[in-house]
Amino acid sequence: MHSTVLRGPVRILSAGALLLAVAACSGDPREATPTAPTASFSEPVGRQETAAPAAPTSAPASPSPASDRNTTVDIRVTLDGRPVEATLNDSPAARDFAELLPLTLALTDFHGTERVAGLPRKLDTSGAPDPTAAKIGDIAYYAPRGNLALFYQDGPSASADLLILGQLDVGAAQLGRAGRITVEAAP
Repeated sequence: MHSTVLRGPVRILSAGALLLAVAACSGDPREATPTAPTASFSEPVGRQETAAPAAPTSAPASPSPASDRNTTVDIRVTLDGRPVEATLNDSPAARDFAELLPLTLALTDFHGTERVAGLPRKLDTSGAPDPTAAKIGDIAYYAPRGNLALFYQDGPSASADLLILGQLDVGAAQLGRAGRITVEAAP
């Protein structure tokens, strides 16, 4: 598998430009004139860019939750020294997780369903996709505790506290016995 981990600043349109783009799609000309932007984001000096005015379009202003889970970035994972195929989705939390790599974590069992480990810091959960129930092989983040969770059994019902970050291509038996995981950016 060949791919790269996305690194660097994420370009974010100001609230006014986003409002303009959404209003242009709505077809109501009264909504097309934004007031002053409510928030703006800047990049470090030397990396500043100005967002171009939004043109009317029928495409959504942001990726749908399904596209966050289906767009993938390859990572290199070993469980107890054995390599396994793995990918991260393109959600904000998965991109933040990728910034922590490389990581080696000790795993413990949780409720006979998942292997868990604490992360060095909490991940950014803003802009998270709609919750979905975890499935066997899912790499997830449990926000209240800041834990990485690897599901070797299907998880409980969908919860906004559990964000799916990616997928491991490994059998439930191997994942359920794993004691250590190493995660690195794919070359």
